[in-house]
Amino acid sequence: MIASTPEHAAVGVHDPRHAKQQFLHDAAEHVRDTGHRAFVRNALGGYYESRDAQKSRYRDWEQARDAASLAKWQAVNRLDELLPRFVAAFEANGGRVHWARDGEEARRIILDILRDADARSVIKSKCMTSEEIHLNAAMEAEGYGVVESDLGEFIQQLRGEPPYHFVFPCMHVRRAEISDLFGKHLGTPPTDSPEELTMIARRHLRRLYVKADVGITGANFLVAETGQISITENEGNARLTVALPRVHIALAGIEKVVERLDDLAVLLPMLATAGAGQPMTCYNTLYSGPRREGECDGPEEMHLVLLDNARTALLADGEQRDALQCIRCGACLNVCPIFKNVGGFTYGTTYQGPIGSVITPHLRGLADWNHLSGASSLCGACTDACPVRIDIHHHLLHNRRNATRAAPSQLERLGHRLFAFVAARPWLFAAGGWLFRRALPLARALRPPPLAAWLATRDLPAAPRESFRAAWRRRRR
Repeated sequence: MIASTPEHAAVGVHDPRHAKQQFLHDAAEHVRDTGHRAFVRNALGGYYESRDAQKSRYRDWEQARDAASLAKWQAVNRLDELLPRFVAAFEANGGRVHWARDGEEARRIILDILRDADARSVIKSKCMTSEEIHLNAAMEAEGYGVVESDLGEFIQQLRGEPPYHFVFPCMHVRRAEISDLFGKHLGTPPTDSPEELTMIARRHLRRLYVKADVGITGANFLVAETGQISITENEGNARLTVALPRVHIALAGIEKVVERLDDLAVLLPMLATAGAGQPMTCYNTLYSGPRREGECDGPEEMHLVLLDNARTALLADGEQRDALQCIRCGACLNVCPIFKNVGGFTYGTTYQGPIGSVITPHLRGLADWNHLSGASSLCGACTDACPVRIDIHHHLLHNRRNATRAAPSQLERLGHRLFAFVAARPWLFAAGGWLFRRALPLARALRPPPLAAWLATRDLPAAPRESFRAAWRRRRR
């Protein structure tokens, strides 16, 4: 079994106490790496073409977005009803449900299941919720061999890095680097062929599916009507992760529930198109429970760990509750100009990009993570791309507002109050604009500290000859 290597262990993991300073440092470093940025942009170029081609095949893409949004909105707003329905149906099918209030409790539950199963080795398919609670590190610390079976996640595990993107985990890694990585860890000859690289990983992993005692997966959706777990994937590795080990553990956030099986008819193709530019993901599987008599494969035990981890607190926020509708398609990351410039590791948290900048302050604390909401141009591309119509860029503004209300610095609070005082008085705001236009050349020359950091990567444009107000009055006259 291959465990995570320590060489990149600190990449993408920020100490909450210094998260903002680390983010600014990493962003500045990454922006200077123009080769890396160009590689990521080029990788996303093919995605845009295939996504738009698939969107054009819908009779009405916007109406499909409405239907997907409604399915998730109804489920999120009825969690108190749908979750007990799902649990009752799932347990009637032979599964067992465990409730976890936070990451610590979820890790303890899963470790207890591993001990009860007398497990030694674990095979695991892609599960961002497990990244959220740092599950791999906890299992490795207890002596369990853990291997990621998703190809991108497997590459990242060998590199000792977290996922760069929660749909395309190793999108930043070149083929030559993967070849060198496999040569170092698996002893294989160098190759530039994507097919051969895939086969190298496949040959290595096939043995591990058979040896593993426990398989761990996530869940894309939980169907309350039938008590089934829906998993969508492109490689078939999740199917093997469930089918071959004797114990299956699924880990999912409580927001993954949907009401009806029919809801998947719109959600699965929307997830595939928005996330990867596909008409449908290659493998879409529904799991109803452990192996039944007469079945040739499947686990003897099936466990589902339902994770809260501050989701109910977000549910209580009527203004931003719709962030729980996220289906983790990654579409907002793919269109975000900030993500494409600063990269996935810079965010220092499990969920990158616009949606990560919305939910991370809720999941991990606004005081330490409010800077992510400022890492946005507010262009609205994320909201336009979201297949379930989450109002992402306005939620970034909401987080900024909430951060100013809770600003720990007296000077910062005073600055916000001063701006509000000026902005509420048109004559004073106009006078400030007049003064600013005349002081701009001096500011450009002296570069005072508040402006120096901004000017380090930008040019300060020349001041307009007149204010917008003055131009508006003149044109009206």
